[in-house]
Amino acid sequence: MKTLSILGSTGSIGQSTLSVVDYLKDDFQVVALAAGKSLSELARQILRYQPQLVSVADDQDLPMLQEKLRDLGVTAMPELMSGEAGLIAVACHPQVDTVVSATVGAVGFLPTYKALQMGRRVCLANKETLVMAGELMTTAAREAGAELLPVDSEHNALHQCMRGETSAEVRRLILTASGGPFREKTIDEMRQATVEQALAHPTWQMGAKITIDSATLMNKGLEVIEAGWLFAFSADKISVAVHPQSIVHSMIEMIDGSIIAQLGVTDMRLMIQYALTYPDRLPAQLPPLSFEKLSKLEFFAPDFEKFPCLRLAYEAMREGGTMPAAMSAANEIVVAAFLHRAIPFMDIPRLIEATMMAYDKQPCTSIEAVLEADSWARSYAEGLVHHSHSIGKPTIG
Repeated sequence: MKTLSILGSTGSIGQSTLSVVDYLKDDFQVVALAAGKSLSELARQILRYQPQLVSVADDQDLPMLQEKLRDLGVTAMPELMSGEAGLIAVACHPQVDTVVSATVGAVGFLPTYKALQMGRRVCLANKETLVMAGELMTTAAREAGAELLPVDSEHNALHQCMRGETSAEVRRLILTASGGPFREKTIDEMRQATVEQALAHPTWQMGAKITIDSATLMNKGLEVIEAGWLFAFSADKISVAVHPQSIVHSMIEMIDGSIIAQLGVTDMRLMIQYALTYPDRLPAQLPPLSFEKLSKLEFFAPDFEKFPCLRLAYEAMREGGTMPAAMSAANEIVVAAFLHRAIPFMDIPRLIEATMMAYDKQPCTSIEAVLEADSWARSYAEGLVHHSHSIGKPTIG
């Protein structure tokens, strides 16, 4: 039986992971959980899975969590921790062999790094981890003999397509993108986009931050950078194809022109189960893909003018060093500002680009360098948000 810890257990990926655990109940034991502010859901998870260790975001939430556990009749309390120290403890619990890293944003960076250093299998759903410090993460995994398996549908699909192939046989990687809610909107319409419109993703049910990233195509840009580190491909050998049906999750083009694609139902449990059970394949709890119900599969080139975040991600990848970390940090700040209605939608790429232009990149040689880039970019982007909000600066087009 494999032992499991989940960073971000109450989020969409975390809950889907626990659904897979329920289905494969004889194969996995949940040892440790970490969550943010969804204390009621976390309390229910503790009651059901009886983990040894649980962490929450803030120390002040611990008394409320204990109260909710008592209300549910939990008498044997798990060890409770909080903050970054708690996340690291969950990721590095001595009885855990598999870590699902599903937190949102930079908060999962250090815990994931520590888990890799300990030689754990890490099922990665946190894009920012590899975007911020792909070189450090992949080096840590290689030196410790850790397995780094992608959970994101696109990278998981690439991993499946690459089974049995060598990198030398692959001409390019092709990541698919749904195009988000604004695929058919004009730039003028996007300037007026509301938070509710941006959160109305046509295909996937995800958390707020990643859904906004999908609306700007920054999510796909982060995935381009992530794919580069996971599979050792340069930016010039990674393409994006907009595929509204989200049935083809990704493809690889071979040097002889052949295309290998991974298709499947749009349910993250498929990818999570693959990562948890690799190299084995087990029957899934999902219905098979019905070709009879597929009327068409469409593919389009991405519009870099409408979606400048994708261009910015490619630029950050080519710049290298700590530039991707700075870009990702700025993105987190401005997306949060948009969700709080402090800036308009098209200010997201404008403020990210302004942060990147002001940033003096450094070599990505240490954790400290990455964290410094992250901190600087957050502070700078916050200043831009405040200034933009106070004067009503026009958006880019």
